[in-house]
Amino acid sequence: MEPMYVVFALWAVLTTALVIVLIYRSALSMHEDNQLFLDEAEQHLEREQQDIVRRMDQLRPFVNILGMGSGLLVLLMAGLWLWRGWNSM
Repeated sequence: MEPMYVVFALWAVLTTALVIVLIYRSALSMHEDNQLFLDEAEQHLEREQQDIVRRMDQLRPFVNILGMGSGLLVLLMAGLWLWRGWNSM
């Protein structure tokens, strides 16, 4: 199997995972409010917002790692493509 196909398949898997995580993060952020004006009876809303913020903070490292991995694999694919073109001259 050619290395370019392996790198492309790995890139496709990482990028698909990145898109899924970004869609999930977007769905979470739709429920996030920048400001809440609550009285004592609505404390459960504050806990829900804190839970949303906690989940988004937990997703941040995955988004960073998957994004960097996808970018590096694109660069690797471009390098392999250029290397193959250079050697065929």
